Amino acid sequence: MAKEKNRIVGISTGGHDVSYAILKDGRPEKHAELERYTRIKECAGDAVEFLLENEDLSDVSHVCNLINPYKGGIQKRFPESWAKLRDTLNKTGGEYVEVGHHRSHAANAFFSSPYHESLIITIDGGGYCDGTGEVKVTCVTVWVGQGNKIQHISTFPDAFNPGKFWSDCTKNIFGLSIGPPIGNQCGTVMGMAACGDPVKYVREFLEDPLFMHHQGFDEFTRPSDFVKKGGARNELPGFDFEKWAERAKESETEQFNIAAGLQRATEIAMRQLITQIIEHTHNVTNHKFDKLCLAGGVALNSVMTGKLYEWFPHFSQIYIPPVPYDSGLAIGSPQYLYHHVMDNPRVDFGDCFTPYMGGEYNKREIMEVVNNTSGIEWREASADEVVDLLTEKKVVSLFGGPSECGRRALGNRSIVADPRFDDIKDIVNERVKHRQWFRPFAPSILWEKCGEWFDRPIPSPYMSFVSRFATEPLEDKVPGVAHFDGTARTQTVTKESNPWYHSFISKFDEKTGVPMILNTSFNDREPIVETPQDAMNCFYKTEIDYLYYFDYNILVNKS
Repeated sequence: MAKEKNRIVGISTGGHDVSYAILKDGRPEKHAELERYTRIKECAGDAVEFLLENEDLSDVSHVCNLINPYKGGIQKRFPESWAKLRDTLNKTGGEYVEVGHHRSHAANAFFSSPYHESLIITIDGGGYCDGTGEVKVTCVTVWVGQGNKIQHISTFPDAFNPGKFWSDCTKNIFGLSIGPPIGNQCGTVMGMAACGDPVKYVREFLEDPLFMHHQGFDEFTRPSDFVKKGGARNELPGFDFEKWAERAKESETEQFNIAAGLQRATEIAMRQLITQIIEHTHNVTNHKFDKLCLAGGVALNSVMTGKLYEWFPHFSQIYIPPVPYDSGLAIGSPQYLYHHVMDNPRVDFGDCFTPYMGGEYNKREIMEVVNNTSGIEWREASADEVVDLLTEKKVVSLFGGPSECGRRALGNRSIVADPRFDDIKDIVNERVKHRQWFRPFAPSILWEKCGEWFDRPIPSPYMSFVSRFATEPLEDKVPGVAHFDGTARTQTVTKESNPWYHSFISKFDEKTGVPMILNTSFNDREPIVETPQDAMNCFYKTEIDYLYYFDYNILVNKS
């Protein structure tokens, strides 16, 4: 008896953020990112081979990929796997479809949100957009979502490219990575910005005619031209990176000041852009939307997104999906097909769209790793005992449930600590993460207590927004998660979104009177751990005190 074809697959096949996702009856049930398995951040690779090695496509009705205007596109790089995919679909009766880059971003943002209608903005370093009917590279698009449909409103000028500009600054001013194997370190620059003077250089950035711009997209005719003419992976033509790099070499203080000026100038430019978008959309639709959805890599700038409520108070709610960057295109393209094209009704995700769509592992798999690792001891321990360890200044790594998707660990693959200790930030940065001293850590906070600690209780289940502590005394109680400017990038946790993690933080709150814990991703300069073996490897090579496989109450320490 043939299987009912009730699943749709999406693949993200670009040069970075390679992934696939599976929707069953419109509900994402799996999202896998290649970097989690290769252990190389933002690695390129064959998304189709990755898919075929791990999934049975016999009940798949469609495989969605991104539009590529160049004949053959990514298929020329991996002809064998694409031939196998075509053969598989011919045998099963499945169909292959293509969806535009920004259309997929917009669909991922809106159809993952709880909103019936919303303004949608996509902002990134560039992708092929079919919103205008013409497939060309663009970086900013505007849509409106209503019910199970999204409508393209406008595509903004190609020259405006905040995503690429930030990557180029990260590489050419600060000497940091923007790709494999370490990954894009724009987030490090954002961390630096909180330590600097935002006024010193903001005007100089804003007055440069090439600020956040990229010249010459219309000149490109072939993918190879991007390399030849200074496109997606090269320096921004004309911008004087050398001048800024020389300043940055003067001192760490100057690096911080430059980063702060870049961040402040970006915020000013983005506020102006979104103001124009709101006015333009109102003129086109004669409707003022009170909800906003954002997607694209620029949405990862949580300092900027945290200020949107302040800048645009008429937005009652703002939503950013857990995977707003290109890996999320694998979720958005099948969502667009299922809802907009096939006219299926919206899916009710309840409290929030779950980010926990990665691998899940059983006790046998975990114990196999534990029993085959020398130099460790383990015992059964309750969550209350682990809370006690945190209050004793121990650093604990958490592993359980399906892995969370995206750049930020959300409790299932996390390293946690007690935020009340003055030096806990230094301990985790130096002994575990092996990164710069100024890098901040996020608080995972009980949603019901968020309004008591922060000046604006913003739902932030995926760490998408930076908020300011309500008072300095509150900030001083949790120095481990308070950044230098009195802010924190919050993860708000509800019973519905992650019952175990909510219960764990509640136990910490009961013991300490503080409804939050320090949370950082379970990794050390590599992708977030995926498997029980990845967890053991990271635990073993760092100075993490304990590893807790919480599904089975297995607590590991070094002997």
